[in-house]
Amino acid sequence: MTDIETEFRHFVGAQMEHLRGLAYLTCGDWQAAEDAVLTVLARMYVKWPRITGPVGYARTAVVRAAIDETRRPWWRRERSVSHAMPERALPDGTASVDERLRLRAALRQLPVKLRAVLVLRFLEGLSVRQTAETLGCPEGTVKAYTSRGLETLRQVLGVELSLDGQEGHHEVRTA
Repeated sequence: MTDIETEFRHFVGAQMEHLRGLAYLTCGDWQAAEDAVLTVLARMYVKWPRITGPVGYARTAVVRAAIDETRRPWWRRERSVSHAMPERALPDGTASVDERLRLRAALRQLPVKLRAVLVLRFLEGLSVRQTAETLGCPEGTVKAYTSRGLETLRQVLGVELSLDGQEGHHEVRTA
C-alpha cells in the first residue's frame, strides 16, 4: 500500500461518521446520505493527491451530493422495505435525545436548501461566508435562507429560536 492510499484510508476512517451525519441531516434519508458520502469519497480517491484541505472539500462535496440525492426523480430512487413502515420514536428518558429527535423531524420538513444552510450554520458552526462558499451561492442567499429556515422551524416546533450572538451557537426555548 502506498503512502497516498494509507493517507486516504486514515482520512476516511477519521471523517466517515461525521460526513454520514452531515449528509443525513442535509437530505433526511440514511440510504441517500450513504450514497452521497460514498460517491464523494470515490471521486476524492481519484483526485486525492491534488486535493488541498480535504475536510472542507469533503464537507462541501457531501452537502452538494446530498442535495442532489433529493433531486433524483422518484422512479430512480430505490426504496427499502423500512420506508413502508412508519418511523416510531422510542421513548427515551433524557430530554436532550427527545429534543434532538424532534429537531431532526422538524428539519426534514424544510426544503433541502434551507435545511442545508441551517445544518451548516448551526450544527457545523460555519460562518455565513463559509456556508456560501460550501453551497456555491451568495452570502445574501445564505442570510435569507437562514432567516426563512429559522422562521419555518419556529412554526413547525412551536418554539422561540434565538441566536445569542455567538457564531454557530443557538438556544431553543419553548413558547
